[in-house]
Amino acid sequence: MTWIVYILECSDKSLYTGITNDLKRRFNAHNKGLGAKYTKHRRPVMIRYGEAHDTQGAALKREAAIKSLDKKAKLALISKQFSIIRLCK
Repeated sequence: MTWIVYILECSDKSLYTGITNDLKRRFNAHNKGLGAKYTKHRRPVMIRYGEAHDTQGAALKREAAIKSLDKKAKLALISKQFSIIRLCK
């Protein structure tokens, strides 16, 4: 199973990092207010970044590493990747 670490941009321009094994389902849940508590009142959200990992453990480690970055570093990470939003349409 593939696990995806993703970064969302919320309507207030804040960033949220999470993991999932079904990006489309998780993205839709976030935008329906059924995702994380953090994103519930910051909708709509947009997927700005994603990377695949072979195991949940690897994805959790990468999620923790990304969450430890400051916003400037997260934006630099986002700018290095093409938009992943096409996966959700």
